[in-house]
Amino acid sequence: MHPLGFLRVTAASTPTHVANPAANSRAIQAAINFFPDSDVIVFGELCLSGYTCGELFTQNVLLDSCKTELIALSLAVQSKQLIVVGLPFSLDGKLFNVAAVLGNGRILGIVPKQHLPTYQEFYEGRWFQSGAGKRNSQVTLTIAGENVVVPFGTDLLFECGGATVGVEICEDLWVPIPPSACQAIAGANVLLNLSASNETVGKGFYRKRLVTTQSGKCIAAYAYASAGPSESTTDLVFGAHCLIAENGSLLAESERIGTGLALTDASRADGVVSFASSDIDLDRLEHDRRVFGTMHQSVTPELQFPFRRVPFELKREAASLIRFIDSHPFVPQNKAELDERCDEIFEIQCAALAKRVSMLGKDARLFIGVSGGLDSTLALIVAAKMFEAMGWDSARLIGVTMPGFGTTDQTKNNATRLMELLGLTMETIDIRESCFRTFSDLKHQPFGISLEGKNWRSLQEELERLPDENRNDLVFENVQARMRTMLLMNKGFVIGTGDLSESALGWCTYNADHMSMYNVNCSVPKTLVQFLVRHAAMSRFDGDVRKVLLDIADTPISPELLPLSKDKSMHQSTEGTIGPYELHDFFLYHFVRGGASPSKILLLAKHAKFERAYPEEEIAKVLNTFLRRFFAAQFKRTCVPDGPKVGTVSLSPRGDWRMPTDADAALWLK
Repeated sequence: MHPLGFLRVTAASTPTHVANPAANSRAIQAAINFFPDSDVIVFGELCLSGYTCGELFTQNVLLDSCKTELIALSLAVQSKQLIVVGLPFSLDGKLFNVAAVLGNGRILGIVPKQHLPTYQEFYEGRWFQSGAGKRNSQVTLTIAGENVVVPFGTDLLFECGGATVGVEICEDLWVPIPPSACQAIAGANVLLNLSASNETVGKGFYRKRLVTTQSGKCIAAYAYASAGPSESTTDLVFGAHCLIAENGSLLAESERIGTGLALTDASRADGVVSFASSDIDLDRLEHDRRVFGTMHQSVTPELQFPFRRVPFELKREAASLIRFIDSHPFVPQNKAELDERCDEIFEIQCAALAKRVSMLGKDARLFIGVSGGLDSTLALIVAAKMFEAMGWDSARLIGVTMPGFGTTDQTKNNATRLMELLGLTMETIDIRESCFRTFSDLKHQPFGISLEGKNWRSLQEELERLPDENRNDLVFENVQARMRTMLLMNKGFVIGTGDLSESALGWCTYNADHMSMYNVNCSVPKTLVQFLVRHAAMSRFDGDVRKVLLDIADTPISPELLPLSKDKSMHQSTEGTIGPYELHDFFLYHFVRGGASPSKILLLAKHAKFERAYPEEEIAKVLNTFLRRFFAAQFKRTCVPDGPKVGTVSLSPRGDWRMPTDADAALWLK
C-alpha cells in the first residue's frame, strides 16, 4: 500500500482449462507473479474449475481437486498480497459457488454467492445453493497436516490499514440491493466481484455502467473480473471484461471480446488474458464518505448486521502511481464531453440569471462592467443569450466599459466592439479623472509621485516612465477597482463577473469586483472560463462576434490595474504574480473536492502532465501561495453575492464551504 493512501488493485482474467484445476491454478500463479506490485488481485468466477463445467460440478473428482489446488495456491501466495479466486465448494452436503480470499500463506475466508441466476442461458440453481443468510459459519480444512479453521459466510470483510475489502460474485451485483451495498454500509471501501458474464450485444456497455454506478452509490472502489473466451463456447462466449471504478468514475478497463481482445492461446506464459489495474485513492473515499453522509442514513435492520473482520497484511510501498491524474480536472480531455459540459454550464448560468432577473421590475435595467477580459466576456454573453431566450428587450442590458490607467487598447477595443456587435446599450466611462481626485483626497502619492500641480493626464505620462521594478501600489489598484464598482452600483442592478479561482485566491478587491447583485461566474474556475468563451464563440455565435470572442480568449489574463509600459502594452500579468492558474485550479480541486493533504497534492501534481513541465520546487512554491491565499481570503468569501453552483466544487458560504475567516493555515503549510 502506498504511504499516501493508494491501494493498487488488479482485476485479471486468466486462461481457463475447463475442469482442470491444476492447469487453472498454474495460470493463476503465473498471473500473480505477473503483478508483483499489486496489493489486491481478483480473478474470475469459478476460475479454479471453470464456470462451464455443468454436471461435472457434482463430481467429487473435480471438487476435491479444486480444494487441493486452493490449499496449494494459498501456501504459494506468501508475499503480502490479497488474492481472491473462485471455485465450487462443498459444505454440509450443499454445493456453493464461492470466492476464496488468500493472503500471507493462508486462506483468510470463503464467501459464498448469494444470488444464483437460473434463467435464459444460466442454470446455476441446478448445481449450487445460495449462500444468503450464511453467517458466523466456518469450515475446517487440513492444510500441511494440520486442521485449520477458515471463516465461511456472507458476513466477512477483510481489513488492512485504510482498506476494508468486501467480496460478491457476479449476479450479486445485478440485483436491486447487492451484497456490496451492505458491505459498504458496514465500512467496506474496496468491493471485489468475481464474474462469469457472457457477451451479448450491448451487454458490455450496461455492465460497465452497472459497475461504475455501484461504485458511486457505495462511495467505494469496485473491481470486476470476468471469465474469458477460453471457457467452453458450447453455447456462450465469455469476454474477459475487467473493470475498476472509484466513486462513480471508471479508472481502468480491459479489452474484451467485442472491443478487440486478441484470441490468444490459453497457455500464455504470463497467465493473463486481460486485466485492469489502478491505484485506488482510499483517503479520498474516506473524505467523500465523511462529506456525503446520506449513505449512512440508508441503514435499515435488514441491511445492517454484524460483519466478521479478518485482518491481512500488505508490504508494497512504491512511490509510483498507475492512475491517471488529470492535470485539468475541471476541463474534460474528450472534446465531445468538453462541448457537452460547456453547453450545460452555459445553460445553467442563463437559467440562474433569468430567474433572478424575472423577480425585478419588468423595466429594470441590468449593468455589467465589460473589460474585454475573459470573465466579463463570459458574463456578458450569458446575459445577452439569456435576454434573447426570454424574449426581453436587449436595451435593458447595459454594458459599461471603464478604462483606467492600466487599460490596453486591445481590451478596450474588444469590449466596445463586442457590445456593438451584440447590439447592446453601451456606455464608456473613463475613470482616470475620478481616481485622480480620490488619490488627492486621500493624500496618496501613487508610486511615490507627488500630485501637486498635476492632472490625470500628466500623471498618466509620468506613470508610463516608471521603471519596471517600481510598479507596486495596492491603493492605486484598489481605488480603480472600487471606482468601477461604485459607478456600476450607482446605476442599478449589477451582474458580477468574478470566477471561482479568483474567489479561492482572494484575487479581487474587497467590495469592488468582489461584489455585485448576482454573479453568474461564481463557481466557474479560470481554466474552464476560456473554454466556455471559445465554445460559445464556435457554437452560439458567428462572423465578427466569433472573431472578437476568440481574440479575447487568447488575451493574457490581467486585472489591468497597474500602469502601462512606455509602448502602451500591458505590464501586469496575474499568473506572473501568483503563479499559473492551471496549478491553482489543480490544487483547488484536490484540496476542496478530495480533501487531499498538501503532501498528497504534491504527489498528484508530480504525476500530472500540465501544459508545461514544472520543476517540483515551482509546484511547491505555488502550492504554498495557494494555501496562504486560500486561508487569508476566506473573509472575502464569507460575504459574496448569490450565484449558481455549476460543478462539484463551490465556495459559497451558504452552500459547500463554511469556514471561519480566522482559521490558521499553519498546519497545512507545515
